[in-house]
Amino acid sequence: MAPSPARPAEQRKQDTLHRLEHDEDVWVATADAGGGVPYLVPLSFLWDGSTLLLATPAASPTGRNLRATGRTRLGVGPTRDVVMIEGIVETITRDELSEEEGDRFAARTGFDPRQLGTPYLYFRVRPTRVQAWREANELDGRELMRDGKWLVAD
Repeated sequence: MAPSPARPAEQRKQDTLHRLEHDEDVWVATADAGGGVPYLVPLSFLWDGSTLLLATPAASPTGRNLRATGRTRLGVGPTRDVVMIEGIVETITRDELSEEEGDRFAARTGFDPRQLGTPYLYFRVRPTRVQAWREANELDGRELMRDGKWLVAD
């Protein structure tokens, strides 16, 4: 079966934003500060239109890695319709998170880390690079954002 024709960049951006607004989970890749063992976990997220908000136990490898390096790579969607996001991470404690944002996160993801006994941290990921493709015919032009700026107009 032949792949669908490659989407123009504008359509890829629209599809990417739709996925961020409607998907619930993201693969989160981190490594320790020494660049050692990579770690990959699925986490739920909240998209606010410009950043993704994640939450994970403070003592988990992902939590430690995000705090130590301030960087991550995220994968959203299936392998044949993937959005890859590289981003800069801001650590947010439960006390620093606004009640409104905590409520939105809980409503979107179906769980509220503020209610758990395990200490959680929140992490705001600001995308610096975004790529999106479905098949090999979309590898050219897959970069939609570079240095935190969309390459495609709205």
